[in-house]
Amino acid sequence: MSDETTGTGDQQSIEDAGPLPESGESPMDQVADSTKNMDVVMEIPVRLSMEVGNTNISIRKLLELKRGSVVELNRLAGEPLDVLVNGTMVAHGEVVVVNERFGIRLTDVISPEQRIEMLH
Repeated sequence: MSDETTGTGDQQSIEDAGPLPESGESPMDQVADSTKNMDVVMEIPVRLSMEVGNTNISIRKLLELKRGSVVELNRLAGEPLDVLVNGTMVAHGEVVVVNERFGIRLTDVISPEQRIEMLH
């Protein structure tokens, strides 16, 4: 069979692509614009936080807290911490001390696909 009868040849594919945009921009200009847009996105600040654990308590118990009170969390000692960006978990890590400051060493980074699944 020829390409004309099956519609799968190069000629058919080019026709299906439609006309080129009339903006006058070359594909290289479009790539440059896209790169500029990504540069803007890359400068947006986000809130990075670490969650050691959490718990639910009543307002009564919350008001009873004082210096020296201990609040039990849902996590075991030694378990990795959750690393959150704007409230969304992106990784797990462990606490480290660097130059007398706390830090976190990432032990597992969640893939973008897994992060998207968690949003649903």
